[in-house]
Amino acid sequence: MAPTPSPRVAAFFDLDKTVIARSSTLAFTRHFYDGGLLTKRAVLRSAIAQLQFLLTSAHADQVEKLRKHVTDMCTGWDAATVHSIVTETLDTVVRPVIFTEAAELIARHKAAGHDVVLVSASGIDMVEPIGELLGADLVRASVMQVVDGKYSGEIEFYCYGEEKANAMRELAAEHGYDLAQCYAYSDSATDLPMLEAAGHPAVVNPDKTLRAHAEQAGWEILDFPNPAPYVDWSSPATRGWTAAAAATVGALAATAVALGISHRRHTRHLAAA
Repeated sequence: MAPTPSPRVAAFFDLDKTVIARSSTLAFTRHFYDGGLLTKRAVLRSAIAQLQFLLTSAHADQVEKLRKHVTDMCTGWDAATVHSIVTETLDTVVRPVIFTEAAELIARHKAAGHDVVLVSASGIDMVEPIGELLGADLVRASVMQVVDGKYSGEIEFYCYGEEKANAMRELAAEHGYDLAQCYAYSDSATDLPMLEAAGHPAVVNPDKTLRAHAEQAGWEILDFPNPAPYVDWSSPATRGWTAAAAATVGALAATAVALGISHRRHTRHLAAA
């Protein structure tokens, strides 16, 4: 009798404030303006929305305000133009704001044989190219309705809250993932359904509500303070550099301890594939 294949394992990542340090949709505002999609007034409103996003916790009402702002902003835009702007400016917009620690974590999951899946409330036209940059295997994100090549202002699928967990369950059925062995990462209490759907939830830069929940539930808490240009940590060409960088970080940490500077970090030891 042939041996039963082992269930596949996936690591599900929220995107904004978990993998990158800003809103993936609003990050492209200046380039949408350069491409003729936004007025100066709309750019200002987007800048305010971005600041609110960065400074506030992602409570449901705040997320709804951001969703409405983005939907209203994009109504009437040519979908092909948006895709072109995102793909052409990805390196300059997204690469510098990827958390170094998130890139390393993604590389470790891939090295362990796990699929990497982005699950984001941001639009699929922004999230898919970012997923390609990060080497994600799959992406699930919100889908805006397109009529005659333009965004209509309606949302066909809003990948938010419980819908993120539903997307994970659908992917598990399609790809044979055992969710009890899977990992999930997010910064926001609005993603509790997503985190609870996986056997190994962890919170990243969590908001106050999520941090309290994680502490009570005994979940791992990760702090990612370092957005930096993305490096393919799994590439043989960077392994020697990575080792040298790790040694340098270790030396700096030792110096910090000697100076009486304390730094607490939670780390994860991935289960063997």
